[in-house]
Amino acid sequence: MESCKEASTSMPSSCYMDADVVAKGVDQTKYRGLIGSLLYLTTSRPDIMFVVCLCARYQANPKESHFKVAKRILKYLKGTTNVGLWYPSDSPIHLIGYSDSDFAGFKLDRKSTSGTCILLGPSIISWHSKKQTCVLFLLQRLNTLLLEAAVHKFFGLNNNLQILD
Repeated sequence: MESCKEASTSMPSSCYMDADVVAKGVDQTKYRGLIGSLLYLTTSRPDIMFVVCLCARYQANPKESHFKVAKRILKYLKGTTNVGLWYPSDSPIHLIGYSDSDFAGFKLDRKSTSGTCILLGPSIISWHSKKQTCVLFLLQRLNTLLLEAAVHKFFGLNNNLQILD
């Protein structure tokens, strides 16, 4: 991988990952080792969190197409060694939270993925992404659940900041 071409994105926008039952399987131990290393790296590189978690869904029966996407993440990392989390000491302390979801975005089971991130000044301090456990047909209910989780986390962090003052 040292002489590989760098990638500008962690996953092509036209990529569609599925179980790929007709493709040739790859060594499960090697694939799991790669995914485990990438999951460890997500603590300092949240930009790869989504695609690494997507690859992690196929650890039980990995195929060549899944391994190709995982290698693409490595190519992306090689080209973005200057990217990471940065916490400047002179920034103002204000808490901002965001949340989003893709309704029925996973094509195999039509389950949604939701996520939140919380910033302290310009720096991210907390993020969360979760594939829903069931298919929700009521989009309003999913929005309410997502908002409740984000607000709960936000207020918990806000209380911790007040204690520190």
